[in-house]
Amino acid sequence: MSELDQRIRVLVVDDSAFMRRALLKMLENDPGIEVVATAGSGEEAVERVAALRPDVVTMDVEMPGIGGIEAVRSIMRAHPTPIIMVSAVTREGAEETLRALELGAVDFIAKPTAAYMDILKVARDLVAKVRAVGAPRRRLTAPPAALSAPVQAPTVRLRPEPPGAAPVLVVPRVRSGHAAYEVVTLGTSTGGPVALSRVVPALPAGFPVPLLIVQHMPPGFTRPLAERLNGASQLTVAEGEDGMPLRAGTAIIAPAGRQLAVVRGEGGWVCRLYIEPSGHSLHVPSVDHMMTSAAAAFRDRTIGVIMTGMGQDGLDGLKRIKAEGGYVVGQDEASCVVYGMPRAAALAGVVDRVAPLDGVAQAIVETLADGKL
Repeated sequence: MSELDQRIRVLVVDDSAFMRRALLKMLENDPGIEVVATAGSGEEAVERVAALRPDVVTMDVEMPGIGGIEAVRSIMRAHPTPIIMVSAVTREGAEETLRALELGAVDFIAKPTAAYMDILKVARDLVAKVRAVGAPRRRLTAPPAALSAPVQAPTVRLRPEPPGAAPVLVVPRVRSGHAAYEVVTLGTSTGGPVALSRVVPALPAGFPVPLLIVQHMPPGFTRPLAERLNGASQLTVAEGEDGMPLRAGTAIIAPAGRQLAVVRGEGGWVCRLYIEPSGHSLHVPSVDHMMTSAAAAFRDRTIGVIMTGMGQDGLDGLKRIKAEGGYVVGQDEASCVVYGMPRAAALAGVVDRVAPLDGVAQAIVETLADGKL
């Protein structure tokens, strides 16, 4: 097969002709990507997916007619295809994007705006996401099956496995004679919002430790995510603020654009949010930063959880957790949207327990109950 035949075939959907041209140029600067068509409406997108069967679709959220959300619903029902949402950095845009992810879209990028104009970063992110989810000529059917992947590439799934009958989880009691863990740290990226919606609400009321979460997202999206999870969970879920205390039963999501560290405050451990010099870290927030800081604070009383996402952010943090004597849970390959971050951890030998998406909450609760010898 020629290199041209190997290219990832993309359909670009946006009601703005300017944005369609901009996205087309961003994508076709990569020799491994071919834009096979563009569409200016949701109706046109549904028709072109059926006719062209692209490997990936980029989908505007807000469009006249059926709009991006209904287009996602129709495409996922008729011709399941990896869809990357292209969202305005607004409260409404964030809410609609999270809804699209629930319906089966695999990831999203934020549209460039006057306040978010790093065009080169947007282009890099878009190309990386298309490459991560767009293995050429791989057709996905419902229910989706795991895709094979080259040795050095992450495995990609269209969406997680449908949920099974989840066990009723209760507040864990630490086994007699064992020391208690004091914090759970969790990192995720591509596929993370939906994965979090399956894990965090499954954790029981009276959860005995704080939960720190890093989800790779652009500014404007972490607060709506936290609010949606809070409304569905028995834990209190909030976007992190500088100086926020770490409390049992509270899940703190690192805000986009800030690194989250754990520091000693007057009344105990608190969050420290800070901005790094531009270009210092690939991800802001970073799973590595958060986990490394938590491990330095709580040492062998730290649990690390690594879930679906591309790349290997979190690997260094998990290594630090293991070096301190903590425990690591990794999501399994079959239930990941992109088996990248958990794969890196598994290959490095730092994962103590592998669990499917709908078993991650149970793995956390059982680990808390087992405690430390």
